[in-house]
Amino acid sequence: MTPAQLGYRMPAEWEPHEATWIAWPHNREDWPGKFAPIPWVYAEIVRALAARENVVIVVADRSTRRKVSGILERAGANLDRVSFLKAETDRVWLRDSGPSFVVRDGKPGGDAPEGEDESADPVAMVNWKFNAWAKYDDYRNDKQIPRRMARKLGMRRWTPRVEIDGKSRRVVMEGGAIDVNGQGTLLTTEECLLSNVQARNPGLGREGVERVFAEYLGVSNVVWLGRGVLGDDTHGHVDDVARFVDPKTIVTVVEPNVDDPNHEPLADNLRRLQEARDQNGEPFRVVTLPMPAPVVFEGERLPASYANFYIANGVVIVPTFNDPADRVALNTLAELFPDRSVVGIHAVDLVLGLGTLHCLTQQQPAAPVKG
Repeated sequence: MTPAQLGYRMPAEWEPHEATWIAWPHNREDWPGKFAPIPWVYAEIVRALAARENVVIVVADRSTRRKVSGILERAGANLDRVSFLKAETDRVWLRDSGPSFVVRDGKPGGDAPEGEDESADPVAMVNWKFNAWAKYDDYRNDKQIPRRMARKLGMRRWTPRVEIDGKSRRVVMEGGAIDVNGQGTLLTTEECLLSNVQARNPGLGREGVERVFAEYLGVSNVVWLGRGVLGDDTHGHVDDVARFVDPKTIVTVVEPNVDDPNHEPLADNLRRLQEARDQNGEPFRVVTLPMPAPVVFEGERLPASYANFYIANGVVIVPTFNDPADRVALNTLAELFPDRSVVGIHAVDLVLGLGTLHCLTQQQPAAPVKG
């Protein structure tokens, strides 16, 4: 039976977490010429998160664990809330190489079928196939991460498969390609999941993708945006574009400069969101976030976006870029999250790796409270 048939759904990011998972940075090629500050950026991220919830860090070996513990102690992180998983990684974008977690609480995917133990497996995993965004070759270790996580947690996992041209194939998906409101609606982009460029699942098509979301994530309604931001090597991940902040509210980035290549794609996404409806046929509240001025390093435009924030227990961490728009983005999100602290994390160096805060984190939801 599929997760949806058993009453599972993918929860929204703001629902309670058991932990946040990250992988410690080690691949200098991801930050060419700028690797030295990256461990300290990660330390600041852990410090902000571990003040509010547990953090699990994937490290290659005991030596790395000792080194990381020393860095975190110097940075003032709460080490009582930090634990480790020993596993090698190729890169550190755990949002994409890690699993998607699902929960079973009797809503909205329905109660567990007759004969199923209501108390069993309140949290489980969907183990997508990871192929490094259909672009890179270095993912031999990363593709094993969901299995290693499931083993550590003793957690049930599903491995989605579909039939394409008469052949059974594993479904390729990344966490940065999707965002949910926990009530049955999912955001994604056509550029990422339907394009022939960096094609994740050639031949699957729109209806096939939506069927996978329905069966494995309990999603009944998919809102398709167009394109992502310039410089995004994932070819259109939605977590640089638009995000749910509550079941009815979506923030989306806009670029007012008509000469900027991001202007038209982001304006199109805004129009689509204003016309979209939720799982109940109701319109969304759509709030705009600015884009920072272009962040460029050695002539390369980087995917700097305030939409790549991460929502944790009691705190929202937001990438900042030494830009006047930092204040606007932080204030906008502070108004949208009145019950959480909104904390800026300097990401000018971090974004050289072509990702920031949401890309490197993966939330493990807490077991739903029955009642």
